[in-house]
Amino acid sequence: MSAVRRLIRSRWSIPAAAGALILASFAVSGLVGPAPAGALPWADVLMIAAAMVAGTPIVVSAVRALRAKVIGIDLLVSVAAIGAVVIGNHWEAAAVTFLFAIGHALEAATLNKTRSALAELVAVAPDTAIVLRDGSQHEVPAASVAIGETVLVKNGAKVPVDGVVEHGAGAVDEASITGESLPVEKADGDQVFAGTMVTAGVLQVRATGVGADTTLAHIIHRVEEAQDAKAKTQAFMDRFSAWYTPGIILLALALGLIMQDVVLALTLLVIGCPGALVISIPVAIVAGIGRGAKDGILIKGGEYLETAAKIDVVAVDKTGTLTEGTPQLTDVVVLDDTYDRRRVLALAARAEAGSEHPLARPVLEAAAREGVPAAGLPEHTEPVPGKGIVATVDGRRVAIGNLALLQAENVEVDERLATAVDRLAAAGRTPMAVSVDGRPVAVLAMADRIRPEAATMVAGLHRAGVRRVVMLTGDAARVAAAVAAEVGVDEVQAGLLPEQKLAAVRALQAAGHVVAMVGDGVNDAPALAVADIGVAMGAAGTGVAIETADVALMQDDLRKLPQAVSLARRTVGVMRQNVAVAMITVAALLAGVVFGGVTMAIGMLVHELSVLAVIANAMRLLRRRAAVERAKRVESPRPVHTPLSPSSVEATTLSKEPS
Repeated sequence: MSAVRRLIRSRWSIPAAAGALILASFAVSGLVGPAPAGALPWADVLMIAAAMVAGTPIVVSAVRALRAKVIGIDLLVSVAAIGAVVIGNHWEAAAVTFLFAIGHALEAATLNKTRSALAELVAVAPDTAIVLRDGSQHEVPAASVAIGETVLVKNGAKVPVDGVVEHGAGAVDEASITGESLPVEKADGDQVFAGTMVTAGVLQVRATGVGADTTLAHIIHRVEEAQDAKAKTQAFMDRFSAWYTPGIILLALALGLIMQDVVLALTLLVIGCPGALVISIPVAIVAGIGRGAKDGILIKGGEYLETAAKIDVVAVDKTGTLTEGTPQLTDVVVLDDTYDRRRVLALAARAEAGSEHPLARPVLEAAAREGVPAAGLPEHTEPVPGKGIVATVDGRRVAIGNLALLQAENVEVDERLATAVDRLAAAGRTPMAVSVDGRPVAVLAMADRIRPEAATMVAGLHRAGVRRVVMLTGDAARVAAAVAAEVGVDEVQAGLLPEQKLAAVRALQAAGHVVAMVGDGVNDAPALAVADIGVAMGAAGTGVAIETADVALMQDDLRKLPQAVSLARRTVGVMRQNVAVAMITVAALLAGVVFGGVTMAIGMLVHELSVLAVIANAMRLLRRRAAVERAKRVESPRPVHTPLSPSSVEATTLSKEPS
């Protein structure tokens, strides 16, 4: 019984029934022959029945649309089919409605495939979790796990919650979140995500996100919204169709009256259906955004997809973007003989203890590593954006930052201080001068490791059609130049404050460029907001980034950026191809009607074929490009730039040994 119910509810039941009636009509016509005079031929009765079976849902849909004040394709087909029956063209009526019904069924089936990325994301979410309570294992619904509970994830099982590994080690396949096909090793303290799969080992995970508060849920929500968000071109097409369809009706009516040809008017209604045109852009957007989601690239919607395809300049921050963002203290150059290395470190660590700047951590770590006591917080800490910090330590005013900060503090920049800063910057390190009560006492230097894939990213952007890659950094010019030379960026703007980064992006836009900005720090926020496309990296686990960034790269992998630009360009290319197919089809059919040879049935057949053609064209986007696979197999070249070891620095006689 259930099989019969499923068959009746199947999208193919109506086309199948209508097709069977059409075949029966042909069979009756061949076996019985012409009907007696005055009697309605059984063949025609079967044809009318076929038209009613296939046409009733179309008429119902047209009436519903009219109630919503929408003149759509269904109305064109309904008028044409009813008119054909009225004038006695029963075969044309049956053929038009049958082809339209079978086209709708094929369209629904193929459109579902373009949304397969979203379906796959939903499918990876596990329904149950095994939690440890009082030392026992309990299987519970995944959504009922409490924050802070320990979840046991065995080999081969999916992780049911977002969390942090408390015990155990293993390999986790994170392809559903990041698009990375290679498993990632996990151990104590590492973050794991719901929907990923443990392929080796056993993990005990402390839950930090459950149900709708997981990274997977944020991704699904984002993809749902993005696939429904309209591109500018799509919005234009919607406005065009709103006028086009009534225009076709009026044109058919006018031609029918002028030419006194009802068949011509009805045929014009059928061939004028803008089905392929209406679906040409949304189907490409759905497929493109779905492909991106599979690869760990979340694009906010069709409008952003179109804008991303036009990017010709990419602006990138240095620290944390081109570099790994984990700088290490490499040098302590003491300038004041009343100080030594340990005393400078203790003072700097105490001042930086109240700072959230990324360069504070290396100072604190170096002090701890060398056993330098730096207990307690400074009495006062004042961050100076783009320059450093000023703190009060035991009643003394301590400034740590670039030379601009010291000049603002009225500290005399003598030759010894300037030389130390220049030599460290020339070596590719970030110098930070230290002054106490207006007197320079030392220079600290940091070095950060360039990301292995940074040079590959820049080359990939150029191959994807990006003309310029510009580094916008608050770091010193010589440090920035050293990094830029190794990764191959085209232009460097160094020593920028946050507002100057914003001004740099606006200047690029004013010059006619479409600019994407990639950054990860608070000081990048203004530039990210004003850029045409703001890109967030490593968004997995950061719900805010997933929801707000124009393009969110789930993995902290720069190679995803050229992949995203390339995908956007391919998607927009498919949109243009689809529009061309739709327009050429309508123009060819119109020519066929004018010069003869195109009937209603042929028109509907070609119309439905054009709809299927644009869907099939869009589905090409779901395939992963071979070039991407090859790029992932090729090991990225390791940049030669690495921070010099402290020992080699000491050989320059700039630093003093710890006392």
